[in-house]
Amino acid sequence: MGAHRSGPDARAGLSVAQLVVAALAEDLGERGDVTSELLLPKDAQASAQLRSRAAGVFAGREPAQETADQLGVNAQWHLNDGANLSPGRVVAEFSGPARSVLTAERTILNFVCHLSGVATLSAAFVEAAAPAAILDTRKTTPGWRALEKAAVASGGAMNHRIGLYDRVLVKDNHLALAGASLAESVVRARQKYPDLLVEVEADDLHGVQAGLDADADWILLDNMTLGELRDSVALVDGGAKLEASGNMSLDRVSEVAATGVDAISVGALTHSAPSLDLGFDIDG
Repeated sequence: MGAHRSGPDARAGLSVAQLVVAALAEDLGERGDVTSELLLPKDAQASAQLRSRAAGVFAGREPAQETADQLGVNAQWHLNDGANLSPGRVVAEFSGPARSVLTAERTILNFVCHLSGVATLSAAFVEAAAPAAILDTRKTTPGWRALEKAAVASGGAMNHRIGLYDRVLVKDNHLALAGASLAESVVRARQKYPDLLVEVEADDLHGVQAGLDADADWILLDNMTLGELRDSVALVDGGAKLEASGNMSLDRVSEVAATGVDAISVGALTHSAPSLDLGFDIDG
């Protein structure tokens, strides 16, 4: 599966530090944590444990650590991204000024609960689809793409395109608006971007044959039935890699994988993953 990246491009989106700055700014506003400043002495200390309340896969250590760093909170980690979680398992311990620990709580949880949810759903799809690879999509939260794609990788799935810049993907809309043929488009892509993979979209067997004739690296099989997917696999016979896409669910993905496609792209990994339940338990 060397045609797909296993981790996000560092250029993608905002940096983790910038995301944390923005997250804390929207939480603290101009006045800061008024309740903690009202009730807690400035020199009060506190400690807390980040603990899983459900089974799943952990992700989000980097933004959680960055949150702690920006607030002057100490963090001691027991697990890395990709670790399997069971209810009650301690992921990390935090300590420092009580005001800062309480300020960090929600921002840390917002990062790790969402990203662990992405990793957990990714792992479930990977298990259901084996031996076909599971790919993510560009259906990500604006600004969070690098973090969400890292969480996908933590769950064992593969990153597809990081953005519009790292793969040529020719769809029907491109051909219609450009007035170009598929074969011509692939030739132009090879000439201008010799270092990039070229993928073309097909929604029927005629499109699959056209992609094969054009010598595309990958053919995207869009919203095909199981029968059409099997026929596409037989037609291509290893001449290109095949990616199945469209309305993929955990209930259906094993049937799609059984058709023999190389990979299955799932937008739900990032746009519909439920948050995993983790708690930030203050000691005492």
